[in-house]
Amino acid sequence: MSNANDVVDGSPVGGPLSGVLVADFSRILAGPYATMLLADLGATVIKVEGPGTGDDTRTWVPPTSDDGTATYYLSINRNKRSIVLDLADPSDRDVAQRLAARADVMIENFKPGGLARFGLDHEAVSAANPRIVYCSISGFGTAGGAALPGYDLLVQATSGLMSLTGDADGPPYRAGVAVFDVITGLHSALAIVAALHHRERTGEGQKVETNLLSAALSGLVNQTSAVLAGGVVPGRLGNAHLSLFPYEPLPTGDGELIVIAGNDGQFRKLATAIGAPELLDDPRFASMGSRNAHRDELRPLLLARLATKTAQEWFDILAPAGVPCGPINTIDDGLALAERLGLDPVVEPGGVPSVRNPVTYSATPPSYRRPPPALGADGEEIRAWLLS
Repeated sequence: MSNANDVVDGSPVGGPLSGVLVADFSRILAGPYATMLLADLGATVIKVEGPGTGDDTRTWVPPTSDDGTATYYLSINRNKRSIVLDLADPSDRDVAQRLAARADVMIENFKPGGLARFGLDHEAVSAANPRIVYCSISGFGTAGGAALPGYDLLVQATSGLMSLTGDADGPPYRAGVAVFDVITGLHSALAIVAALHHRERTGEGQKVETNLLSAALSGLVNQTSAVLAGGVVPGRLGNAHLSLFPYEPLPTGDGELIVIAGNDGQFRKLATAIGAPELLDDPRFASMGSRNAHRDELRPLLLARLATKTAQEWFDILAPAGVPCGPINTIDDGLALAERLGLDPVVEPGGVPSVRNPVTYSATPPSYRRPPPALGADGEEIRAWLLS
């Protein structure tokens, strides 16, 4: 795009992606999370929603905000504009195609091939707009898994994550957040920015594809590596770590405390701080590998010392000694901790609280210009702009 102004009302927009227009045909989580990150960095994001209820997350309640809006929707849609388009209607379809023809980026998470009948697939869009960066998100890719629905819970199950989550002798559990939707959104945002950089150098647009299963297998990092490089299929260990001990919540005199000894130096600090220096002379505990192999012998020795004080008392001792440790907080406690640490975790565009973009920039910081839009809130302005 030729300038750094909002494409609808001409207002100045800063940030490293100022002047980039994103046509957002995605819904639920992975795509909207990616486009929110782009919007935070200055991109103008036009969120295209279907008639009726719009983005599914608008209906995912409870909980809701004070005005009855689903907090799920609010969490991933700030800094955007909303237009309602019925792609089956020729007039609305024309508006959608005009938007795609002007956009720098188009992102969608329909089932693979689902936009072809509307003339909004990559082939059709790039024919009219060769410089476009077109991002498609799916659950299981565009080959053998094209027909499979892309829900995070399915991918947590099929990728193997749930086989790792829960007590060793208990049932598998999902993670407490749609972790692979978020990871896929991050990969998608990175892919889009990389493709925009390529376009700056070459003038060429391109199609980028992400899918939840591939992102999951990448995000499982050491666990997939254990299979591929070590021939080991990991299983559930509860809160324990496959390769490190201690690296888990340990009971104290009045509750559990996360205690970590991620290397030999940290274990020396731990043993000294809890008043058990004799552990340092025991060959069973002399190295990370030996401590892991003898964790069943080491655990009761640590617990005997930790039982002599409360979790808060141990935190006050261990943290200054250089031992990574901390309480198991609720989400509100986590937000309060970030606030105490000076991270300023909450922003309120338009009076709607949400979590700050986690990246800081010395020259081009994120901005929080607009609250998550009501369904179709900007439709009239966007139509007028596109048809002008």
